Amino acid sequence: MKSMDRVLALEAVLFWKGEPTTRAALAEFLAVSEGELQSAVEELRERLMGRGVRLLEVYDTLALVTAPEVAELIARITKEELSRDIGKAGLETLSVILYRGPLSKPEIDYIRGVNSQYILRSLLVRGLIERLSNPKDSRTFTYRATPELLAQLGVTTMQTLPEWERITGELDVFMEKHE
Repeated sequence: MKSMDRVLALEAVLFWKGEPTTRAALAEFLAVSEGELQSAVEELRERLMGRGVRLLEVYDTLALVTAPEVAELIARITKEELSRDIGKAGLETLSVILYRGPLSKPEIDYIRGVNSQYILRSLLVRGLIERLSNPKDSRTFTYRATPELLAQLGVTTMQTLPEWERITGELDVFMEKHE
């Protein structure tokens, strides 16, 4: 893969993932060495200067984030978004996480049958779910309900959610059928 192609591929993968991604996972996705990845990272960082997004490096992860110069705009849009209902897709995603979580994004997408990236972001911003490192795959994350959400729902354990047995049983059957 040429240098230019690596930079384009890195940007595309980071955009598509929409979440911090480890260097090891990125190198694997792009089929490049650590050195080639570092070169692509440096070139991408340079290209993004003066643009609306930046490359964020935290520990061993990389992510695309909005530039500080547009912070007020993003804050206003976020506030507007938070004032709206989460909608049917948000309720569906939240239900899947409540009754089957913690789940990775691919697992949520599989159960719902659609990409849940924007819904997950909305639920995260609202503090309804939290993202944790995936113990099965350090390159990904899992999502679970926050303690605050459970308190708002008035439940003390997941098993006290309405119709817990029936819904988790149906989800188990669905997962077994589609494995």
